[in-house]
Amino acid sequence: MGEWEPNIIVIACNWCTYQAADLAGSLRYPYPTTVKIIRVPCSGRVEPEFIIETLRNADGVLIGGCHPGDCHYKEGNYKAARRFKLIQKMLVEMGIEPERVRLEWISGSEGLRFAEVMREFDAKIRELGPLRW
Repeated sequence: MGEWEPNIIVIACNWCTYQAADLAGSLRYPYPTTVKIIRVPCSGRVEPEFIIETLRNADGVLIGGCHPGDCHYKEGNYKAARRFKLIQKMLVEMGIEPERVRLEWISGSEGLRFAEVMREFDAKIRELGPLRW
């Protein structure tokens, strides 16, 4: 058996974070192959249940959305921020390190920042090790 590699899921807003990931790829900014991206219409669409279910098969989840004030759906990212606080409390109650779930605002023009955040998050998840339920 090989060495453990983290499984990181990024739930990315279609309008910003997903576009940043695309830009990072186009400009060849490297980020870990441990990152898998799921595109959603808006970060405000991400329910806490989605995150908990995703953690059944992943070691870390990053929710990416538009910067506050720039949401294409006006207030979706504010909704995501409120839900993120709830998710953090749920994780603690479940005995899961809250650092395994992260919320980031990354605009479509921030390809380099996307790659940097992914490398940083990958390093954090490697430090935490595999998620054990």
